[in-house]
Amino acid sequence: MEKKVTIRDVARAAGVSPGTASRAMNNSPLVTEGTRRLVLEAAQRLNYQPNIMARRLSLGQTLTIAILAPFFTRPAFVARLQGIVQALQDTSYDLLIHNIDNPQSRVQAFEQMLKTRRVDGAIIISLPLDEDTRDILSRSKTPVVLIDTPASADLEVSQVMVDDVAGGMQATEHLISLGHRRIAFLGDTADPHFEFTSSKHRHQGYLQALKAAGIPVNPRYYCECDIARPAARQAALRLLSEVPHPTAVFAASDTQALGVLEAARELGLRVPEDLSVVGYDDLEIAEHIQLTTIHQQLIVSGVRGAHLLLAHLENPSAPVVKEVLPTSLVVRRTTAPPAS
Repeated sequence: MEKKVTIRDVARAAGVSPGTASRAMNNSPLVTEGTRRLVLEAAQRLNYQPNIMARRLSLGQTLTIAILAPFFTRPAFVARLQGIVQALQDTSYDLLIHNIDNPQSRVQAFEQMLKTRRVDGAIIISLPLDEDTRDILSRSKTPVVLIDTPASADLEVSQVMVDDVAGGMQATEHLISLGHRRIAFLGDTADPHFEFTSSKHRHQGYLQALKAAGIPVNPRYYCECDIARPAARQAALRLLSEVPHPTAVFAASDTQALGVLEAARELGLRVPEDLSVVGYDDLEIAEHIQLTTIHQQLIVSGVRGAHLLLAHLENPSAPVVKEVLPTSLVVRRTTAPPAS
């Protein structure tokens, strides 16, 4: 069995002490450039592989960032994670991902990650905060950044937020501008564990747009369902069975919009001739099926959140930043003026 090369072997080959060799490998300013070059050349010659965990302990860091989010299978969360990975790929940090599926796991994860300092920093994505977790956050010395986290605007931590009310207004105003008056809204069913607000805020924007246009709100044109496509299809079948049926549906996510399109095909309704459909998120599938939707900067929000956290890790006294990313309407082929 081949003997593993140690820092002592590197130091002996370079003619320096093990302490000097270690400092040279860690880019210490206490080591001259000539000595550093000797050590690095010796390490390369001996094919020295540093012990990463030992280096982390010597630096007083874990070089780990925690990601806490609910239901990581949801496409919007995955897109935000892509942005975080993209921003951190050239750094030394590893990611520790926690999928939070109930309030108990939320409190447990917060206590483990933030109270015990097992990570250098944390990014929380779309996870509603209760009083316990807000308290842990406010007292934690671990840098934290929030991305699209409900009921957190008053917390003095850096945040990347989305204006879902504005997005809901943009979607509804587009349909109104085309001449639609019978506009339905398909939102998310309230989660029994978490108080998510994105669908509620998008519905709020929908209501504001109807009111501004003088269009009465028809309660029969409102429906909730699980975010999954089959559930959205069933909900849309109910909405489209109303008499008179809506001429347009604004779905709170692209995934739910897919269910609406399936229901329309099943009922023999042509899109957009008989029914206009607008989604929300602008996932990759939206462009593929030419879905009109509201674009929110999912990947960008992950990148911005990671950059804000890196800034706090580099400088603990860096100012708190609260950034609101704008939404925009992307018009494709699922919306048109109503036939009647």
